[in-house]
Amino acid sequence: MSTPSKSATLSSTQLPQGKQTVLGLYVTAKEAYEKWKAHPEKVMVLDVRTPEELLFVGHPPMAWKIPIAAQSYHWDDTKREFPMQLVPDFVSRVQAAAKPGDTIMVMCRSGGRSAIAANLLAKAGFTDVYNIIDGMEGDVVADPDSLFLGQRLKNGWKNSGCPWTYDLTPDRMLLPTG
Repeated sequence: MSTPSKSATLSSTQLPQGKQTVLGLYVTAKEAYEKWKAHPEKVMVLDVRTPEELLFVGHPPMAWKIPIAAQSYHWDDTKREFPMQLVPDFVSRVQAAAKPGDTIMVMCRSGGRSAIAANLLAKAGFTDVYNIIDGMEGDVVADPDSLFLGQRLKNGWKNSGCPWTYDLTPDRMLLPTG
């Protein structure tokens, strides 16, 4: 895959720290889809969400599905959540589908796990990895007068008119072993 464009659309200073990457390459979901549409043979869309998210939230049909983390089922009383745990063979699974010079657009729910994935791939020698900063579901609606306050309905792949499906594509899924 050759690089369609190395220019980042946003600077790191415009993003929360949790969405920033060492490569500093960022796109919105809509921009990632347009890059893929212009060069589908040169651009990989990589969805790093869990299989449960793929099943119940949907996913881009052209995306490779390679989870970076697994959901734990042990309640963390301090954080008040069921924390995710990184999957140790993530990079090797990506290496089975892509080469270090390939253009990769990484997405998760809203840009945090995809930043972690982009950083792990950069550490492994990948050089053209973009973080899709609004992910599949987008950012939280912050308008206190909105009926959708607190819901992820602002931007994101699903809310930007990009194609998505609930139908799984096993030929583009590389799930953790073990």
